[in-house]
Formats: sequence, structure tokens, C-alpha cells
Amino acid sequence: MFKNDLLSIAREAGAAIMDIYQNDDFGVEAKSDDSPLTKADLAAHRVIVNGLNNLETAYPIISEESCDISWTQRKNWHRYWLVDPLDGTKEFIKRNGEFTVNIALIEHGEPIIGVVYAPAKDDMYYGERDCGAELNGEAISVAKDEPETLRVVGSRSHPSEETIAWLEQQGKPYELVPMGSSLKICLVAEGKADVYPRLGPTSEWDTGAAHAVLNAAGGIVTEVDGSPLKYNQKESFLNPYFIAKSVT
Repeated sequence: MFKNDLLSIAREAGAAIMDIYQNDDFGVEAKSDDSPLTKADLAAHRVIVNGLNNLETAYPIISEESCDISWTQRKNWHRYWLVDPLDGTKEFIKRNGEFTVNIALIEHGEPIIGVVYAPAKDDMYYGERDCGAELNGEAISVAKDEPETLRVVGSRSHPSEETIAWLEQQGKPYELVPMGSSLKICLVAEGKADVYPRLGPTSEWDTGAAHAVLNAAGGIVTEVDGSPLKYNQKESFLNPYFIAKSVT
């Protein structure tokens, strides 16, 4: 229902990011949690917020760069936009291309639409509940067959000893597929990986859009105990540990 508008907004935000990516001065600052913030984060944020506010149907917006919204105010939101203007800022600074624009529509705690755009790769993922998922306009889906060797996507910037311990408990050979940003979940969505265990800190805007793409592609994201990963259910924006996987 918002597809063409969202793809256009994501592409425009990606262009704003790439304008800065091609320069030497990223304007890197440290946020209160010591995570990096660049001119590109803020430029993409402005593009996305302006674009969403100009849509025919208006919903509240939570963006990583404007998340100072009280729990009292947002706890009764049934639908809202969840945005990470530049996910993978560390990958952006490293210039490895593995960073993304992320826009999700959340309904009653569930991501129902998601756009993940990797501007350096010009790869556009889109997923919508009951409509399927696609990459650059071509349908994608999770891997259907039980693998002999588990293809496990993991973070380039956030390796976790707990992840290795979890994998060893699975009792199956595995190979690690390194990737940055929300592209990790997208690799599962397009069948290039089987599972992404995230046993480390993330925030809701890091996962919402790719979560919607994976759901639409036939996969799931759950907490470690198997319960569905939900959004806007508590005051903190921090996610619990989670497992993104194909359903086999």
C-alpha cells in the first residue's frame, strides 16, 4: 500500500548517504553510548522523516536519530514507522559498502512492511505481509531444504563468544558468513544463509525493516526461547537476544 513511495524515499535517502560517502569528511561524532554518528546518518534521517510526513496517511515516526519519545506517549501507538536512516555506521566509516537504509511499518508490535536499501550495492529489499518479499523487484524466499552444513550469518563488527557457544549446541557443522548491518537478516530472507543468531545488543530500529522482509520471505525472528520478537512493548528500545531463521 506504500510500496512505491517507500522505495522512492529509501532511494533518495541512499543518494544523500552516498553524496557524503564519496567525500573525505564524514563528520564523525560519538553519541552518548559511544556509537558513531555521521553527517550521512543525519542527512538520511531528514530525507526519510520528510518523505514519511508527506505520505497521504500519516503515522508517528520513531527514528534512531529522533527517539526521545516517552513510553507514556508511544505505548498506545497501534501503527508507527520505525526507521534506522543509516544502519551499519561502522561499516560506512570502513567504506565496505555493508550499510543500509531501513524503514519499517509496525502494527501491534509486528513489522508488516519493510524496506532495506543498500545504496553502495544498489540492492533494494522489500517485504510486505501477505504479499511476499523481493530483491530488486525479483521475488525471494528463504531456503526450503534442511542443510547438511548450517550457513550462519554473523556480524563483522560485533563478534560474540555467546554466538559460537550457541552454534556448538546445535550439533551440526556450520560455516560462518560475515556481513554487516541489517543485510544479515536479508541474507536469510533470500536463502543465502540459514540462520542469524544475535546474542548481543541491538535496538528495535536495527531489525524492524529486515524482520518484515524475512517474515514476508517465509522466515521468522524469535527470542531465544522461541517467542516472537515484538516491537514497542516496553520503555527501552533494546531488543532481547534473538534468532532470525528460515522455517525448516
